[in-house]
Amino acid sequence: MPISVEADILSSRADTVIEPAVLSNETLTKMYRDMVLIRRVEESLLELAESGKIGGAMHTAIGHEGTAVGMAAALQPDDYLTCTYRGHHHSLARGMDPKRAIAEVLGKADGFAKGKGGSMHFLDPSLGLMGANGIVGAQVPHAAGMALASKIRGEGRIAITFFGDGALYQGVMHETFNMSQRWLLPIIFYCENNRYSEMTPIGRTSSVRDIYMFARAYGMHSLQIDANDVEVVYAAVTQAAERARAGDGPTFIEGITYRLAGHMAGDLETYRSPDEIEAQRAHEPLVVLQRRLLDRGADEKTLAEIRAEVEAEVAEAVEFAQNSPWPHPAETYTDVFAL
Repeated sequence: MPISVEADILSSRADTVIEPAVLSNETLTKMYRDMVLIRRVEESLLELAESGKIGGAMHTAIGHEGTAVGMAAALQPDDYLTCTYRGHHHSLARGMDPKRAIAEVLGKADGFAKGKGGSMHFLDPSLGLMGANGIVGAQVPHAAGMALASKIRGEGRIAITFFGDGALYQGVMHETFNMSQRWLLPIIFYCENNRYSEMTPIGRTSSVRDIYMFARAYGMHSLQIDANDVEVVYAAVTQAAERARAGDGPTFIEGITYRLAGHMAGDLETYRSPDEIEAQRAHEPLVVLQRRLLDRGADEKTLAEIRAEVEAEVAEAVEFAQNSPWPHPAETYTDVFAL
């Protein structure tokens, strides 16, 4: 029998409460478009993978869009970012071209890394994207190193690193937490708690219910938020960034969300029930934001036009990527090292 997760595991502790930002309808409408774009790109990638057009594993973050878009709006364009192999949403939110992103996943020459990085290694230093990582937890100390470099150089840049709840039990995580707090590094640790470590529910892996409490053992400021609410994410990341830039050190954010698609393409999802997934759809980021926009006077026709525009844009991006040439075999010997 699949083990269900609680519909709402947000803590009721008063010291974790954060007031959501109240953003303008114009800003929220742009966020809505970004979230729809991310959703449709990832759904298209999933379709391509399941039809055999993408080799290797394909991990999507369908249902995590609020985290990515709220973060991107709250940070400076040159702030550093590292993430897991489930990082398409962060990259697109930061401004990565969907055409080059999809081409990269397909292994094509027009991809941002000439097809050599694929889904697991999204990066674009010009956007502050310093690399996704296929090793669980490995991106976290990398971000701490960038934060340390920024502090030494006096750059004013901060780092944010994303990881899942399953990464909390890697030893390198705790070494990095301790070091970052001891040195008051300008870094944000953001845990995307989607209730599952691959196929295992968090209740089977964690000795504590509220995993943001781990960071408090190191004296770190930490909080838990509803990551399906983009205004809450924006507020939390904005406050954490202000603390980091002021020299007050790191913040640990546990963002409660839910992965609506499987762990990866081809996942049979025998570990959870269809009813559980359907129940979560009532509070997923796109639904929450669309409802809020309509409540604040937005026009459903405008939102429908946005969805249609995005549909056409993503269809064009998929076509571009599929028509992109394969890399020349000689590319095997380029980009191997730097002088």
